[in-house]
Amino acid sequence: MFTTQTGPQPADLADVRATNLAVVLRFVRAHAPCSRADIAATTGLNKATVSSLVAELLDRRLIRETGLAENRIGRPATMLVVDGAPYAAIGIEVSIDELTVVAVDLAGTELLSWRRAFDGSSASPGRAVSAIAALANRAVNRVRNQRREVLGLTVAVPGLVDPSGTVRLATTLGWRDLPLGADLRRALRDPAFEVVVENDANLAALAEYRHGPYAGTANLVHLTGGAGLGAGVVADGRLLRGGRGFAGELGHVPVVPDGPLCPCGRRGCLEVVAGVPALIRRALPDAAEDGPVTDFAPEVDRIRTKARRGDPATLDALAGIGRHLGHGAALLANLVNPEVVLLGGYFATLAQWLLPAAEAELIARTLAPEAGGARLLASALGTGAAAAGGAARTLESVDAGRLPLRPPGRSTARDPGPAARVTRKSPIRSSVSPAERDPDPTGGDAGTGGADADLTGTDAATSGPEAATAKPQPADATR
Repeated sequence: MFTTQTGPQPADLADVRATNLAVVLRFVRAHAPCSRADIAATTGLNKATVSSLVAELLDRRLIRETGLAENRIGRPATMLVVDGAPYAAIGIEVSIDELTVVAVDLAGTELLSWRRAFDGSSASPGRAVSAIAALANRAVNRVRNQRREVLGLTVAVPGLVDPSGTVRLATTLGWRDLPLGADLRRALRDPAFEVVVENDANLAALAEYRHGPYAGTANLVHLTGGAGLGAGVVADGRLLRGGRGFAGELGHVPVVPDGPLCPCGRRGCLEVVAGVPALIRRALPDAAEDGPVTDFAPEVDRIRTKARRGDPATLDALAGIGRHLGHGAALLANLVNPEVVLLGGYFATLAQWLLPAAEAELIARTLAPEAGGARLLASALGTGAAAAGGAARTLESVDAGRLPLRPPGRSTARDPGPAARVTRKSPIRSSVSPAERDPDPTGGDAGTGGADADLTGTDAATSGPEAATAKPQPADATR
């Protein structure tokens, strides 16, 4: 017998508690060090509720006490900061020339940052999945050897990604309808942690919003600077995804009538006239003499060296690319009126030569006076912004209430109910054939000994920036 209920539904008490746990965690992340009294005064939760919530977060090692406050009126208060040391979040960025992996703990402290050479233009989808899974396994094994629980893995891809994790189209990689999320879950043997695939520009924008110098800017855009050119757009403090998650494909807006042929099949797209490959072709005509360029970093270094020497042809090429980027920024300024447009990836490396022409074009092509207040600047996050954003996506999920049940090795903890559990993804049939699986035995689950020889980067713990969040709001009921 089926029944239908209409009107408001009562909240489940476990859900309410999970919501309020997240409220307290977000407050501590944004305002640490802070006291229990600070939390109660700002969130509106009563002191007894705050005390109970803080006790549970301490038990789960999501926050920790850090001594007594000084210079306060009345009795000194015990201060709280985010802990999260037993946990880790991992982000991987897939580019045409390299793979980047970043892992952080829940306080935002960087645990590792590695890069691996990767020829995305020639790798088959199956071998690409194997390479990504091998790098993910190495990162997972490293953080597990540190006695940390992995809460999530997010993979950033330069292309259209639907909510199921299928890459519908990635022109620079030659992928179409690749079920990357399903393939990775199978390659990783259906892990207990969440595996998500997301657009790289979206994740780079998330990293800017949480960690960059302009963190918390409510209207912000990050332009990726690699083989592709995408726009991650934060509007009114929320990532702009569109109806099916395909928003931000600025690189495939035609800007040059009858221009060069783009890999997407159209002509004159912004990506094909302003992307890094276009810059290399203009500034370094000899770069392709030995075949297609598959590693951008050395060529970008050559361009920067020639620009510093004042080479006229190089400066002219940079100015031309800058004008195209300014045109793209003006389209964004007219559509979404951002406060900041950040040039990311290799564009940031060359920003001092790109920005003058780009800024002039932005002002000339924007309808509103002074480009509607938009500032065009270089990103400070480097070429691994999307990987950092992938790790940050898991932190966002935890801050939203998807809390881990207990730290590794803890035998008992209060079950906060289904709303707070980290769920296990169901296995989905893979499209990777046995012949395409990684033949390298070091890419599996056998541990990390000797497996990192082809990686560059660090895994030293360095302090990560704190998240920028709005004022937390408690649930309507407390417990």
